[in-house]
This record gives sequence, C-alpha cells and structure tokens, in this order.
Amino acid sequence: MPEADFYDYVRGRSDVVPEGHTEAGMRAYRHLVHLGASQMIEAHHPELRSALGDEAWQALIADFVRQSAWTSHFYGDLHDEFLSYLDRVQRT
Repeated sequence: MPEADFYDYVRGRSDVVPEGHTEAGMRAYRHLVHLGASQMIEAHHPELRSALGDEAWQALIADFVRQSAWTSHFYGDLHDEFLSYLDRVQRT
C-alpha cells in the first residue's frame, strides 16, 4: 500500500523510503509535518514547551506524530488530538 508507506515514513513509523520518492524529499515532508505539529501545539501550550526544553519537546512532538490517531489534513485540528494523546500517555 504505497500511500500507507508514505504516511508511515512521514510520521516516523518507518525509515524505509517509499517507492517512487527520494530520501531527501521524504525527509523534507517529515520535517514539515513535525514543524507544523510543533508550532500548532506550542501555540496552545507555550508553558509546556518552555518547561520541557528543546530536546524533550522534540521527542514529545516526534512521539505524538508517530503514535497519534490524527487523520485530519488541517494542523488546526491537532489540539484536541494532542490532548487525547497526553491523556493516553499519562494512563500508561
């Protein structure tokens, strides 16, 4: 399933570059998804961003993007999914 391979790579679930794509291009997609998620979540949770510091913040965003059930094409929909993610993480 080529589309699933694409999304798995972009979300960091796989490091296998999907057929028909270049590694550089896929790294750019992954970076943009993580950057967009980071910016939108930080807009709602600046105190969390400040408290965690750069390394822990980037790890949190990477884990969120990798594990979340986020299916919307709109970054604005991330806030509710991020709250659900935090709830799931706190329960485990």
